[in-house]
Amino acid sequence: MNGLHLIADLYCCRPAAALLSERSDLETRCVDECRRAGLTPLGAYFYQFRDEHGAAAGVTGTVVLAESHLAIHTWPETGDATLDVYVCNFSRDNGDRARQLFRSVIEALCPAETVRHELVRGRLPVEA
Repeated sequence: MNGLHLIADLYCCRPAAALLSERSDLETRCVDECRRAGLTPLGAYFYQFRDEHGAAAGVTGTVVLAESHLAIHTWPETGDATLDVYVCNFSRDNGDRARQLFRSVIEALCPAETVRHELVRGRLPVEA
């Protein structure tokens, strides 16, 4: 097992409000971006939060990939989001595909500030 986990905290996003607050728009964008990156969506589950008046609020969602997953959570009231893209590299190296997906979703959300982390997972340390 080895994989690549990309994590981002996105602040003050400036996209059309629909990407941060409308489940169907965000789900469609995430699934489409997975396909464009050459990854294989197996299914998606996105949940629409509502405010006290019933209006669309934040969204939380996951796209399950044959290669692993994308997870996203939004807070439209502050313009913030978190994004995780994790891919396994068992039968092929999916690192470039993961990075392409990660970049395209971040670009769509257009954050003013981004904190990113890249973690290689599943490699055991070599003992001397």
